[in-house]
Amino acid sequence: MKKILFVCHGNICRSPMAEFIMKHLVSEAGRAGEFEIASAATSTEEIGNPVYPPARRKLAEHGISCEGKTARQLTRRDYAYYDLLIGMDTYNIRNMTRMCGGDPNGKIRKLLDRDVADPWYTDNFDATWRDCVEGCTQLLNEIACQK
Repeated sequence: MKKILFVCHGNICRSPMAEFIMKHLVSEAGRAGEFEIASAATSTEEIGNPVYPPARRKLAEHGISCEGKTARQLTRRDYAYYDLLIGMDTYNIRNMTRMCGGDPNGKIRKLLDRDVADPWYTDNFDATWRDCVEGCTQLLNEIACQK
C-alpha cells in the first residue's frame, strides 16, 4: 500500500483539494485499495475546521466530495508513517522538513516543479484545481511506472 500525505499551510484549500483529487484518480483507475491518502497543515490556525467553502465547491463541481474532512497538523510521526509527503510550495517544504526533523529518506517533495498558488490569497480556485489535477496525475503515473 502506498501512503501519501499532501500538505499545505492550513489544510483547508490546496492539500485537501489534492487529497480528494488523488483519491478520485486512484478510484477511477480501479486502484483505490492500493493507496492511503490524507492531508495535513504546517500551521495550527485552521485545525478542526472543514475544507474552505470555495475549495469544497470546486471539488463538488467535478463530482468529488470532501465531506467530513477537517484540518489537522502535520506531526513528526507522519514522516515515519507515510511513504510520500507532498507539499504545495517552497515554504511548505521548508516547514515540513523542519517539523519532521529533516528528510533523511527523501520522502518530502513538492507536488509540481513550481509552487501551487494559494487560493486563500489569489481567490483563483480554478488555477489551484488545474495544478492539483496536473500534479496528482503525474504522481499517479510516476507510481504506476515504479510497479
